[in-house]
Amino acid sequence: MKQDVVKELGLLALGTRLKRIGERLQAQTQAVLESAGVATPASHFPLLAALDRLGAMSVGELAEALGVSQPGVTRQLSNLQAEGLVQAQPSPGDLRSRTIDLTKSGKQLVARTKRSHWPVIEAAVADACAADGRALLASLAALEQALAEESLNDRANRLSSGGKRRASA
Repeated sequence: MKQDVVKELGLLALGTRLKRIGERLQAQTQAVLESAGVATPASHFPLLAALDRLGAMSVGELAEALGVSQPGVTRQLSNLQAEGLVQAQPSPGDLRSRTIDLTKSGKQLVARTKRSHWPVIEAAVADACAADGRALLASLAALEQALAEESLNDRANRLSSGGKRRASA
C-alpha cells in the first residue's frame, strides 16, 4: 500500500486534503450527472442553485453568496451564458453592473435536477459520510467561522509569539 503523506500530515495539510476530497466529490458528482444525461458541469450547480434560491443578482452578490472570488464567478457565468442557462442584463441605475438571472432553460434544468438528481447525489454523499455527516458539516462550519474571525496567518503569528489559543465564542 502506498503511503498517503497528505493524510499522515494531519492538520498541517488539511487544506490540501479538503481540496483533494472536494475534487473527488465533484468528479464523482459529475459522473452521476453525466450518467443521467446532464451535460452541465457539477461545479456550475452551486451558482445555478444560488440564482434559483435567491433570484437575480449582480456578479458581486453571487460571489458573496457562494463565498468565492468574483473572477471565478465571471468565468462560470461565461460558460453558463454560452449554454443558454443564464442571462445578464445591465443593472438599473448602474450600467457598469450586470444583473444575472436564470433563463427559461436554466430554470428548467434546475427544476429537473433539483427534483431528480440532487436528492440522489445528496443521499450518496450522506451514505459516504456514514453516521458522521452532520458532525462533519458542523465541524466545517466551525472551521469557516474561526477562519473568518481570525486568519490562519494571524493565528500563526500569535501562536509563534507565545500567544495563547483564543477561547471559542
